[in-house]
Amino acid sequence: MIRLVLALLLLAVPAGSQAQEIAAAESADRLAGRAADAVAVLRGERPPEEVFTPTFLAAVPADRLAAMSRDMNAQFGAMTGVESVTPGANPGSAVIVLRFERALADGEMQLEANEPQRIAGLLITNFRLIADTAQRTQADLAALPGETAIYLAPLDGGEPLLSHNADQQLAIGSTFKLYVLSSLARSIREGRHRWDEVVRLGEKSFPSGELQGWPDGAPLTLQTLATLMISISDNTATDQLIRLLGREAVEAEIAAAGHAKPRGNTPLLTTREMFALKAPSRAGLAADFQAGDTAVRRSVLERLAPEEVSLAEVNAALAAGPRLLGIEWFASTLDLTAVLRRLRDLGDPVVMDILSVEPAASQAERARWAYIGYKGGSEPGVLNFTWLLRSRTGDWYALAMSWNIPEAALDQTTFELLARRAMALVPGG
Repeated sequence: MIRLVLALLLLAVPAGSQAQEIAAAESADRLAGRAADAVAVLRGERPPEEVFTPTFLAAVPADRLAAMSRDMNAQFGAMTGVESVTPGANPGSAVIVLRFERALADGEMQLEANEPQRIAGLLITNFRLIADTAQRTQADLAALPGETAIYLAPLDGGEPLLSHNADQQLAIGSTFKLYVLSSLARSIREGRHRWDEVVRLGEKSFPSGELQGWPDGAPLTLQTLATLMISISDNTATDQLIRLLGREAVEAEIAAAGHAKPRGNTPLLTTREMFALKAPSRAGLAADFQAGDTAVRRSVLERLAPEEVSLAEVNAALAAGPRLLGIEWFASTLDLTAVLRRLRDLGDPVVMDILSVEPAASQAERARWAYIGYKGGSEPGVLNFTWLLRSRTGDWYALAMSWNIPEAALDQTTFELLARRAMALVPGG
């Protein structure tokens, strides 16, 4: 349930106003030298303190730099050096390209104002693969610990570019909200609700989101609730929509959307119920829920009283690592492809706008695609990314990928880099 935005690989903090303070005559040689210094740090050949400012290292400590370097090397081969350095529009700034064995990394660099003009900002914005294959990407994903799945294919039929455990039911976290959106959009299409319909804010859930801090009874349109649910994974917005539509209606939509095993999500949990069941004070009810059939599970939810569980208890439980991954929302990557197709086929521009508010893509990737829609989900031990993509040639694709580890933390950066590699495999994208 933790909000996931598939961020760029950020290796820096902003340089702020320092760019204006650097003399305009900053030499290309100094920029090139500092780019080479950055490579030396990332390769473990120089101490970070000699190259990066203290402010930078306070935000991105040396151990994090080293971990990011390992992740990039694992995905793209060894970093071999600087490909190019082009002075930027602002003094002390540059556009850089770093070379790996299997990719070129585009980035931006900013030097501090005063001597020794260390690096104040470094941002990797995009990876361009130069020697990658679908087979290698799929093998690298399959080699991750725990359970993984991926499906990358044309949305309207055709051979998949990637397919690994595509029919396996895995926990998907907040990506289940695609089914809530689909149920809502269907109800609007059938005239039972309207996008501009106003409802009053009711029972609150736990973060992620913003509405848990809003006043009780605040007026909100259904379009606003749906946009918050998808774009920032607002849990209170999600639960409000589930109550409006009815739990059984969303359960029916999961089946109608082509889910292979919809009973695995019956009864459908609200986000607050999921959190409450993971709280240690509800351990007995959680055990009954996991062991019971649908009727028993519905009975458990009636006895749950989630309003009595505190945020502090939930945070403490999840901070300890993966917990009760059997209490989740489940789908295969094929199921997620099917619900993306169903959402696209509605032909509702509001739905498409909602999905694209937060596309979880770099600026370079956004430029490559005509449309990017996204929803992801995570909690400790659970990670899912799901994209609806339209290429510049007009072809639709779905990319869905999941990773579950019940007993250990996930390496999110590794999974994000695999996603970048997978997305780059699509022709015309």
